[in-house]
Amino acid sequence: MPTLNLFTNVPVDSVVTSDFLKDASKAVAKIIGKPESYVMIVLNGAVPVTFAGTEEPAAYGELISIGGLGPSVNGKLSSAIAEILQTKFSIDSSRVYIKFYDVEKHDSSAPSCVSWTADRLHCYRWKPNQNMITICLLDVGSTLLSPSGTEKNQDVISLLD
Repeated sequence: MPTLNLFTNVPVDSVVTSDFLKDASKAVAKIIGKPESYVMIVLNGAVPVTFAGTEEPAAYGELISIGGLGPSVNGKLSSAIAEILQTKFSIDSSRVYIKFYDVEKHDSSAPSCVSWTADRLHCYRWKPNQNMITICLLDVGSTLLSPSGTEKNQDVISLLD
């Protein structure tokens, strides 16, 4: 069941919230490729949030799915959700941060979490008995970077799918 849990510091009213939930549910189902009957969207409005040092309208979300996620899909989801947030709540896309969790992945060497900001992909790998560590950063439209900043071959991206 794909579940999108969103928090925003923008107060939400019931009419706009209903429209947002419908639009977000349709977008998640379509982009992930799962029936909308499996999708859950949770919206938490008027939550104290600071992002980039200000309390201007912002949103934070977590999308959890059993399969269907990967860098390409996550980018499309980020764009679609940010566009809906902009339309319904006037939240600029640069102030939206969404984490993606594909809970189907069990290979501890594979990335277990991929999240996006407006211009950067963050990939994480879980190592047994250790904290979550960053294994790569990708500036949208540029070369794949390791945590040390050294360039990696773009083929490494295929490991993230």
